[in-house]
Amino acid sequence: MPNPRIGKLQEQIQFVVAQMLQHKIKDPRLGFVTVTEVRLTGDAREATVFYTVMGQEADLAATAAALESAKGLLRSTVGKRLGLRFAPTLSFVPDATLQTAQQMEELIVRARRHDEELGAQRGDQYAGEADPYVVREADPHVAQGAGASDEDADEQAQPHEDE
Repeated sequence: MPNPRIGKLQEQIQFVVAQMLQHKIKDPRLGFVTVTEVRLTGDAREATVFYTVMGQEADLAATAAALESAKGLLRSTVGKRLGLRFAPTLSFVPDATLQTAQQMEELIVRARRHDEELGAQRGDQYAGEADPYVVREADPHVAQGAGASDEDADEQAQPHEDE
């Protein structure tokens, strides 16, 4: 189970970094940045800050450079605001969640299209029967044994003395 203190620190670091990027960092290279997640190591010495940027690839590269240059100011501010003895080193990583989700959506659309093409080639025929749950008549010998009680089974197993 993760340390609850580390989880709380992650949330606080995310808030402080996002607030600093919005209000204090005035770098023109900094695009429209959203801090999506912060992950701390178990000893709280290193923090990985995940972010997304709206715009083109050039905006992403410029924002990465701006974050790298503001890293020292952000680290010292995080340490001061949170009252930490050791401020964690910050590393900024572009969040690939949006790209991954977009790729998954494209794969799903492609799979649906492929299924529709195969369905059109095959027609509306079922692979087996139309209703796979057809009720069939039971074997009469099995039906007798199924409803019989324990006493009936004992009588059937032991021959009568009359016979």
